Amino acid sequence: MWFSFWRSRDRFTLDHLRYLTDQLAKVQIVNEVNKDFVIEALRSIAELITYGDQHDPSFFEFFMEKQVVAEFVRVLKLSRTVSIPLQLLQTVSIMIQNLRSEHAIYYMFSNEHMNYLITYSFDFRNEELLSYYISFLRAISGKLNKNTISLLVKTRNDEVVSFPLYVEAIRFAFHEENMIRTAVRTVTLNVYHVGDECVNRYITSAPHTEYFSNLVSFFRNQCMDLNRLVSETLKNPGPDSTSAIVAAVDEIEDNLYYFSDVISAGIPDVGRLITDSILMLLIFPMLLPSLRIVDTNDMQSGVVTSLYLLCCILRIVKIKDLANTIVAALFYPLETFTRFSRGKVNGYISDRGLTSVSQEPDDDNIAKCNAECLTVNVPQSSSSSGLDTESIMSEDNCSSSNLALREVLLAYVTKGDDVQVLGSLSVLATLLQTKELDESMLDRLGILPQRKQHKKQLLQALVGEASGEEQLFSSENSLMRDGSGCEPGVYLEKIKEQYGLSFLSSDFLMSPRVPRFQVLDALVSLFCRSNISAETLWDGGWLLRQLLPYSEAEFNIHHLELLQVSYKNSATALVKEVRGFWPDLLITVLCNEWRKCKRAMESSYPPKEPKCILFPSQMLSSEEDIPEGSSFAAGEKMHEVVKVFVVLHQLQIFTLGRYLPEKPLIYPPGDLPANSRAQTSGLDVSGPKPGTEVSLVSAVPCRIAFERGKERHFCFLAISAGTSGWLVLAEELPLKKPYGVVRVAAPLAGCNPRIDDKHPRWLHMRIRPSSLPVLDPAKFNAHAHAHAHAHAHGKLKTKAFVDGRWTLAFRDEESCKSALSMILEEINFLSDEVHRRLKPLLNLETALDLSGPEEEDSSSHSTTPPNSV
Repeated sequence: MWFSFWRSRDRFTLDHLRYLTDQLAKVQIVNEVNKDFVIEALRSIAELITYGDQHDPSFFEFFMEKQVVAEFVRVLKLSRTVSIPLQLLQTVSIMIQNLRSEHAIYYMFSNEHMNYLITYSFDFRNEELLSYYISFLRAISGKLNKNTISLLVKTRNDEVVSFPLYVEAIRFAFHEENMIRTAVRTVTLNVYHVGDECVNRYITSAPHTEYFSNLVSFFRNQCMDLNRLVSETLKNPGPDSTSAIVAAVDEIEDNLYYFSDVISAGIPDVGRLITDSILMLLIFPMLLPSLRIVDTNDMQSGVVTSLYLLCCILRIVKIKDLANTIVAALFYPLETFTRFSRGKVNGYISDRGLTSVSQEPDDDNIAKCNAECLTVNVPQSSSSSGLDTESIMSEDNCSSSNLALREVLLAYVTKGDDVQVLGSLSVLATLLQTKELDESMLDRLGILPQRKQHKKQLLQALVGEASGEEQLFSSENSLMRDGSGCEPGVYLEKIKEQYGLSFLSSDFLMSPRVPRFQVLDALVSLFCRSNISAETLWDGGWLLRQLLPYSEAEFNIHHLELLQVSYKNSATALVKEVRGFWPDLLITVLCNEWRKCKRAMESSYPPKEPKCILFPSQMLSSEEDIPEGSSFAAGEKMHEVVKVFVVLHQLQIFTLGRYLPEKPLIYPPGDLPANSRAQTSGLDVSGPKPGTEVSLVSAVPCRIAFERGKERHFCFLAISAGTSGWLVLAEELPLKKPYGVVRVAAPLAGCNPRIDDKHPRWLHMRIRPSSLPVLDPAKFNAHAHAHAHAHAHGKLKTKAFVDGRWTLAFRDEESCKSALSMILEEINFLSDEVHRRLKPLLNLETALDLSGPEEEDSSSHSTTPPNSV
């Protein structure tokens, strides 16, 4: 009856607002009979107040006069159903969010009505009610400033003693629902960024400081979950596990960005609280002990997760003390943190290893946790690093724990598997880019770029701290006199005083030049390894380029010899590809990768993000890795060989201080010989297209069945033109002999012709695609999607791309042999032309000669050589 009565009224009038509030005041009980009216009244009042705030001030004056917020609270107390609290929270939230008048907001926050609603005992077992409540808190926090925040706190002697909005919000900071956690973080950030000194003191006083350590504990549990996912993915890789890792990484990075946002609010002591918690709950007891080197046959994931998390923390959480303390900790022996992870230090009880969230360590499982402290498998390979990595890898776990963590990172570079190398390089690159780190810390690590060292020493020489010659050529002396050179010692002392870890590393007693040459040794050693992917080598090349002033003087003779041997090996591997499956696309791929590598080496950032170490890609590195009959696998291997060659070639150029041209130094295309089949057939380098007319002077008649039982007669031609080549099937034109029309064409390279053992008139050929995924990713992604779809429906047994097959039948054995000879001859012509064009690039001395000084224009490099091979 009430509902039908007021519904006909003009809604946007003061009379209608007056009527609604009068009717609401008459409500003495809320039950099933009148709950719909109460809900509609609350919704309409919010709509009217929002309208009045923007169009007619009298609406809100009436709202204040009648103390309608107090009516809201009264109705809430009368409610016995969940629908009324739901609507009331939504009503108040809408009003607060949409009110523009500061006077209106000031009224809404006064009289303790908001604090009453904030602390009201809602039944949060109802998930929808909790969602509305959190939205209500977020709406309030969105209107906070230095004036309004004072209305929501209680003070005694000018000190805040109660702040319900903040306290109630952080109760749900670690709720299982991500949307609720995000909303709570918005509330806290809105509080922090107000900048009220009294509120800030309240937030950073006990027991509220526990929120920050609880944040890090929650983050630590997420790190454990990530490690579990990574470990499971290494055992059972698949799209589902990969997507789960992506989601976990997103949450971890969101957490760290939240830490960063909290710190940016500038609240005194918050940075220290977060720093202490991260170090004592995560870095010291978990991440650093997980970098243990153990020579086992089991694949371990802990080191991968730890290296990624170290990068992530350094990149996102911008705290100077945190960054410098982490670096100082790298000079401690691993054993220090292994002991730390087993005990209680300064009131913190650490977890042992990256266990899962559900595995809370207790007295009964300490031994188990210690046993599961994450280790890593380090395969054996030769190395030329200045570190004694052979002995490192042969030592047992106990003795290898005496290594400084800095040395452990370098040992991974020289001896670790592909993922460990990439992880260590990512940590070093991240440290290099961390602006919060003091340069003296980078120098002690051995990764301070020479240009920064020289600039610093030049400035010292100019201001007369020492003679210019002494400053510029004796860095070990200059750093001891330079005040900033004491920074590492300062942070070592902090670690001792604040965290109870005491150790004098021998690294601080040696010349600062020694760590630098150790890093250089490790990087040079990396480029001598054959079991590392090209993408990882590119990251190593980027780091090496950052550290050097592009001068040969930074390398000793041994370094240069190792790099040259490695380069020659890569050149040999490239030459093999000239006679491989894809010589027709070799130069195209090489030019593309040259451009990409140059851009990557000259970039301000490393080629790959740290998160890439969590998603290792398979690397094809030997003939055994190529599945029989798969040109795509051979194409991947060729691509890998090219990428390795390109990065090693570019390293040779810039480490010798030479100009790195925009394009690789290769000879231009040569003219086709007058008697070539391409010339006599009338084809040019663009190739035979279906319907093209060709001369069949050199063609061999054959038969082929593209469908069962439907044999067709063709004339077969093998043609090469420069670095391109085709297998052509043409139909003879009866009225225009010896000409025909191209019906089918396929790539010549990689066809692998073979005469059948039992039928000497049959010629078998592989028909591979005309392009590679790396050159035409859109096309192959669509193909792969369709292929996977077919596989899902049981139409295919394998997801790999399958090459085509031709079997040509000739009229006699001689014709078959003639066709085979023609194919091999044209393939040889094609490969020879590719090899001829690559000659200046394969000969390092010629390439360096042609590159010339830096100011020389690259256009001068396109000298046309003779066409002879």
